[in-house]
Amino acid sequence: MPDKPFPETLFTGPAAGKGGGAVGIGVNDVVGLDIGGTKTHGVRWSGGKVSAEAKSGSANVQNVTQAEAAGSLAEIFAALGGNVRRVVAGSGGVDTESDAAALRALIAEQVPDAHIDVVHDTRLILAAGNAATGIAVIAGTGSVAWGLDAEGRQARSGGWGYLLGDEGSGYWVGREAVRATLRRYNRAEPLGVLGEAVLQANEVQSPEELIALFHRESGRRHWAGQAHLVFDAARAGDRVAQGIVDDGVRHLCGLITDVGSVLAIRGPVVIGGGLAVHQPALQNLLTAALAAEGFDEVRFLDRDPVYGVDFLLRSGAV
Repeated sequence: MPDKPFPETLFTGPAAGKGGGAVGIGVNDVVGLDIGGTKTHGVRWSGGKVSAEAKSGSANVQNVTQAEAAGSLAEIFAALGGNVRRVVAGSGGVDTESDAAALRALIAEQVPDAHIDVVHDTRLILAAGNAATGIAVIAGTGSVAWGLDAEGRQARSGGWGYLLGDEGSGYWVGREAVRATLRRYNRAEPLGVLGEAVLQANEVQSPEELIALFHRESGRRHWAGQAHLVFDAARAGDRVAQGIVDDGVRHLCGLITDVGSVLAIRGPVVIGGGLAVHQPALQNLLTAALAAEGFDEVRFLDRDPVYGVDFLLRSGAV
């Protein structure tokens, strides 16, 4: 794994076609964006304090169309107000300078006079955990781990998207629930608590109906939203569901140990994302698995990642 998984820790530049806004202005008339796979969360700071907050659909063009992304950003900035001097945006799918430039251009359509910084969304996770160095993990719709050591070296594991990976993510858990239901059906086995819950949640009578539904009608957000069915079934004693949970923990632990090994660090590990934050069973199992690997300082975010923008600005990281 390379020391620098992204071309830079920070992609920064003025709005397209403009001279750029003020840099180093502190937390004043700044908008922070956390652009996830299912939603965009925006916060505005004025006079060093939060003055507005808004949420809309995803503005990640790997998940939605360019038009949908632009529409989500327009909603956010309309709600947050004008005269924005600076934007710090964290987003998944920002792996190259061209990725960052494309997102910066989209944002610049809304705030043409602002200076725009773009970082990978894992930077927001680490910053929201008040950590300047360590390992950030996202276990939400997708999954990825990224780390930064005291010498500025970086490492990354995962974050390749659902077609190549995202093991241990909400989408992966939801997909595995469908696969397990179909496998039980093919083997003429009882569908169990999990299988029955999957059929009910998707309003189908037979597991075979899930095949067309999965391939044609429902996207990643739909299946990621059903990850809770697996944890509910595991709590009810469904052994197949528990197996999915255990495999998810193993995959997430693997992402973290990959990064820790490359950077020779053992934390802190800051974990965010809807799946990790809202599933206590996952938290307990992952904390125990990481402790066995020597990661003793594990934090699960208790605030939204976008608030990491405040830490990045005040620490001079952007």
